[in-house]
Amino acid sequence: MQDDGMGQFPLIRMRRMRRDDFSRRMMRETSLSPANLIWPVFVIEGTRQREAIASMPGVERLSIDELLPEAEELVQLGIPAIALFPVPAANSKSDDGREAWNPEGLAQRAVRALKQKCPQLGVITDVALDPFTTHGQDGLIDANGYVVNDDTVRALVKQALSHAEAGADIVAPSDMMDGRIGAIREALESAGHVHTRILAYSAKYASCFYGPFRDAVGSAANLGKGNKFTYQMDPANSDEALSEVALDLQEGADMVMVKPALPYLDIVSRVKTRFGVPTFAYHVSGEYAMLMAAVKNGWLDERAAVLESLLSIRRAGADGILTYCAKRAARWLRD
Repeated sequence: MQDDGMGQFPLIRMRRMRRDDFSRRMMRETSLSPANLIWPVFVIEGTRQREAIASMPGVERLSIDELLPEAEELVQLGIPAIALFPVPAANSKSDDGREAWNPEGLAQRAVRALKQKCPQLGVITDVALDPFTTHGQDGLIDANGYVVNDDTVRALVKQALSHAEAGADIVAPSDMMDGRIGAIREALESAGHVHTRILAYSAKYASCFYGPFRDAVGSAANLGKGNKFTYQMDPANSDEALSEVALDLQEGADMVMVKPALPYLDIVSRVKTRFGVPTFAYHVSGEYAMLMAAVKNGWLDERAAVLESLLSIRRAGADGILTYCAKRAARWLRD
């Protein structure tokens, strides 16, 4: 403090650098660009099909032909990748989820169409059985309804191989089975898919924020009152996430995911600080739905709320963010 005869005043004034736009920009620590965004999309059978999702305002399920122009826009906007989530027909579901590795399945056809139309766009595929099982679990179940690990891993390997053979750039196991990253990596290498990357959902929590997603992919009714507590992580745990990430990296993951994002920013930060690897976060359906509900009621400004949310995920350490707001955010960032 300095005394000029009229009182005490600070020599260091933090507000000086906040006074003007130019100086605020000069000291800005975190940046957000379209390159940090990935657009998740729900794909359905048929042609010229667009289905609104009631619990996710502004999000639609798209048939493959409707998806392709959207993919072209992603390229124009500078968004590097798209993440596919198929919504298979109800009559294709089974206890063992075998439609998941059908070479002519919905996901596999969507991959081929996207890579033909937009070869420069990265295509990420979800490796999990829940959209394809009659019980809505991410794996195979025994007589007691328990999701069995090793049999599920064998099924996931077949699913991941079918995606790689269709041309997927990145396979993203989201199931949380033990050992599946190592098994998938070994299978990909053995089949000659040495360039196929693995984005491991390493810290996927048993969160209540997945509800609208399960509606979107049609697994909610199949799951019913069931839960995924025996394989997804307890929301109370943080150290466990680091162990999960370490194991997946040892087994050959190229990137790791924390899911959900905003309620788990501490996990994103710990993972990035500890391992320094490409770290992704999923701004999930429930987070999106809450924002859109507040926007609809006039309680929040959509652009400001979305961009602040995404920036906070980046600030925590995420290199990439899967978000249903990706296209809107990219347009705002461009403008």
